[in-house]
Amino acid sequence: MDKTALITGAAHRIGAEIARSVHLLGYRVAIHYRSNRDAAFRLAASLNDERAGSAITLQGDLNLARTAQTLIETIEVQWGRLDLLVNNASIFEPSDPSIACVEAFDSTIATNIRAPYLLSTNAAVLLRDSSGCIVNLTDISASRPPSGYAVYCASKAGLIGLTKAMARDLAPEIRVNGVSPGAIIWAEDEDAEHRAEVVEKTPLGRQGATTDIAQAVCYLAEAPYVTGHILEVDGGRSIYI
Repeated sequence: MDKTALITGAAHRIGAEIARSVHLLGYRVAIHYRSNRDAAFRLAASLNDERAGSAITLQGDLNLARTAQTLIETIEVQWGRLDLLVNNASIFEPSDPSIACVEAFDSTIATNIRAPYLLSTNAAVLLRDSSGCIVNLTDISASRPPSGYAVYCASKAGLIGLTKAMARDLAPEIRVNGVSPGAIIWAEDEDAEHRAEVVEKTPLGRQGATTDIAQAVCYLAEAPYVTGHILEVDGGRSIYI
C-alpha cells in the first residue's frame, strides 16, 4: 500500500520542494496551503501527471485550532493512512521589543508551535498504525537568534523542545525529528551586506538550497533508528565561533 505524507505550507518554496522530493520516494502527498491556492493546485497537478492520484490539496488556516483535526480527518477519509507528517508551515515576521503586540505573538505561536503539536497529536493514531514519523522544520535561529525576531526565535526554540519531548512520548511506534535550516531563503528585507556577512560565517562559504532541506527530510523519513534528533542543515554555520 502506498505511503502517504502530509506537508504543511507546501504550496511553494521549501514546502513545495519537500513535497516533490517525498513524492519521488513513492509517497502520496497531501499539499496543505493557507492562501496560495494556485501554486498548490499547480504542484498537485504536476505530481499527478507523474503518478495519477498521488497528490491532493488541503486548505486550512493553522491559526485556527480546529484546522489540525480537520486536515487529519480528511486524509483518513481520502487515503486511510498517514506515514509522514512534515510540519513546515511557519510565520516569519520581525518583532519590535519596544511594542508588545499580543495579536502578532499569538499568531506566530499558533502557527509555529501550537499547530505542529495539534497536528502531531491528531495524527498519532494513524502514524502509530503505520509506524510512521514526524519531521518538524525548526531553525538555527532558535539557538543563534538575530536581532528583531524574538517571537519567531522563541517559537522555533519551543518547537525544538516539542520535537524532543514528543520523540519520547510517541516512541517506540512513532519517530519524531527536526530539520533546522540555516541560510536557505533570504528575508525580503535582508540587504546585500548582511547576506555577505552570513555567508562569510558559513564554513561552506555559500547559501544553501531548498533541495538541501528536502533531502534532509527524506533522510529522516526513511531512517528507522533515528528519533529525537535535530538535523542542522546550515553549511556549518552553527559551529562558527
